[in-house]
Amino acid sequence: MALDTGTEALARLAEERVDHRFKGLPPDADGLTVAELTRQGRNLFTGGFTTPVLALSAERLEHNLRLMETYATRHGLAFAPHGKTSMAPQLFHRQIEHGAWGITLAVPHQVRVARAFGIQRVFLANELVDAAALRWVSSELDADPDFRFVCYVDSVRGVGLMDAALSDAGASRPVDVVVELAAGEGARTGVRTEAECAAVADAVAGARTLRLAGVAGYEGEVPDADPEKVHAWLRRLIALAVDFDKAGRFDGLADIVVSAGGSAWFDAVADVFAEVPDLSRPALKLLRSGAYVSHDDGHYRELTPFNRVPEEGALEPAFRLWSQVVSRPSPEQAFTNAGKRDAAYDLHLPFAQVVRRDGAERVATGVEVTGLSDQHAWLRTTAEADLEVGDWLGTGLSHPCTSFDKWQLIPVAQTDGTVVDYIRTFF
Repeated sequence: MALDTGTEALARLAEERVDHRFKGLPPDADGLTVAELTRQGRNLFTGGFTTPVLALSAERLEHNLRLMETYATRHGLAFAPHGKTSMAPQLFHRQIEHGAWGITLAVPHQVRVARAFGIQRVFLANELVDAAALRWVSSELDADPDFRFVCYVDSVRGVGLMDAALSDAGASRPVDVVVELAAGEGARTGVRTEAECAAVADAVAGARTLRLAGVAGYEGEVPDADPEKVHAWLRRLIALAVDFDKAGRFDGLADIVVSAGGSAWFDAVADVFAEVPDLSRPALKLLRSGAYVSHDDGHYRELTPFNRVPEEGALEPAFRLWSQVVSRPSPEQAFTNAGKRDAAYDLHLPFAQVVRRDGAERVATGVEVTGLSDQHAWLRTTAEADLEVGDWLGTGLSHPCTSFDKWQLIPVAQTDGTVVDYIRTFF
């Protein structure tokens, strides 16, 4: 039986009770449903929220969704944003409402979350050799004729393991797979040479439970990446699809999947995918960038392709982590109550942006985050810093993928602080 559109599952999220599980929410909201709390329209700064609290900007979130929808459409790309960034079904559905073909994921648990919320197209950017997970995928495919699932293969042995597990499960629908071309020697996963790609494709052809659906890879792993090297690798990927097509490997398909695209080089993907020649079947040019949904104030602000093509627009950082100054032991030092449990720190430390006191907000001049303990941020302050115990400090974060995963329920606030939604994550 096919899953519903996800509407019922999303509605159940709104009926979840607010309690101690969710950091930063108002203590006096305990027992309310998320829907009831949302209808109250509380203010992030005056409505009883406690620090630390992570918030998403309602306006910037919508801006980013619209921008990537427009970008993909302009360049003739199908879009399957990587859902491992947020693991938030509400955002998955908003991405699909903004034109996404489906959602990319990385591991079986993430696929189960997506299916629980009615996602009908999933691209798994990994080789799947877990027999229990394959049995579950097979049962989903057999139960729902509208469910489309595509995953990587990158070895003959992996193909054999998949086929054995699916055969044991009595799979009636074959699993669509794409051969993953590695980004180069020493890169992450994927098949290193075209000859080895052909051997993997041959193995798929001999497996009753699998069907070759195309080719894919991740250009973000190109060693010492620069525009020339990334373009060259993407052209290798296209040439592999052309060679496979000439060999008749895609006979019987409705379309041929050609997929790449992280959040640092999607302009190169757009350039090269525009060069895909006519194939025997329509090409499904699938872009998988995921960090755009919240963007950030560090890693992706530096790497975004929109820096190279500013005429196409600009993403906006949508996260801000609010913490409170709890200690000011000297003129050169202060501490807030947010640390490693609350803030991403794998790529950069948080960035001090604004200070709030008595309802007024100003730039955090002379304030720098220099370190994180489990539950404290270390601040270095200069003579310019006007910072007192009790002030709220708003910080920007780097790397969305390790920001979302620290928060189970995230307020979405308008510019004036009014909270209009709460985003539930599943990590």
